[in-house]
Amino acid sequence: MTIKLIATDMDGTLLRDDRTFDYARMEDLLDQLDEKGIRFVAASGNQYKQLRSYFEPVNPDRITYVSDNGALITHNNEVLAESSLSRDQIARVMQWNSETHANMDNLIILSGNDGAYVSNHATPEMIAAVKTFYPTVHQVEKFMDVDDNIFRFSLVWDPSVDVHEHVQQLREVFGEELHTTGSGFGSVDILAPGVNKRTGLEQLAAKWDIKPEEMAAFGDNGNDLEMLRYVKYPFVMPNAEDFMKVRVQNLAVNDNNHNGVLDTIEALLAGAYGDESVFDK
Repeated sequence: MTIKLIATDMDGTLLRDDRTFDYARMEDLLDQLDEKGIRFVAASGNQYKQLRSYFEPVNPDRITYVSDNGALITHNNEVLAESSLSRDQIARVMQWNSETHANMDNLIILSGNDGAYVSNHATPEMIAAVKTFYPTVHQVEKFMDVDDNIFRFSLVWDPSVDVHEHVQQLREVFGEELHTTGSGFGSVDILAPGVNKRTGLEQLAAKWDIKPEEMAAFGDNGNDLEMLRYVKYPFVMPNAEDFMKVRVQNLAVNDNNHNGVLDTIEALLAGAYGDESVFDK
């Protein structure tokens, strides 16, 4: 079966730990993908503007973006679909957090059209850390006064914290009303119901008449699982946590710091997907 779409997560997947990738190789691969009519999609928890900035060295207009973990889908600077949280949903998650966790036990980040929003009480160190992932950061006195479409509500603990317990707690409280997922780096993301990277790919599949059997995808964390289970050729990164390697069929050729996504795409273009044993763990 011909592959017509390749999607990749960014942090811990395409991006090296220094948040770069091999631009020359990527540009060459994009040329090859264009020749073969294969779409390239960046599917990430990052905001749209942040995602575009990563691809500036290779022309960001060549990429389709599934940002905010599927809440915003953009192609050629055109919004194809978006799903935002209601004010009531935001208020209820904030109430749950205040009742469940001590003050400043975690950091609240609201991700919207016009940037990210954090509390005025956040320390300069916290703000500096947030700016690593968000190009525009606004400090606010009251979150409920924010006038913006909010795509994602994030709760951020220290990167060393295992957030699986928090994810399960939120799922028990909100059920199907919201979609809750771990995003790595001590973060838990809360989105509108049914929103994830898979639904982003489903929107693109409908637009471009591409079947999941014609897709490959790369990821390293829990917020990639729906996407990886949707496509025929899913790849988990060698640097991923063990729970991901149990759930995903194929292992990328190398880890994120050694061009694993690029190496595996080159293998796919060379026809390696016809021999599934190439990617056996």
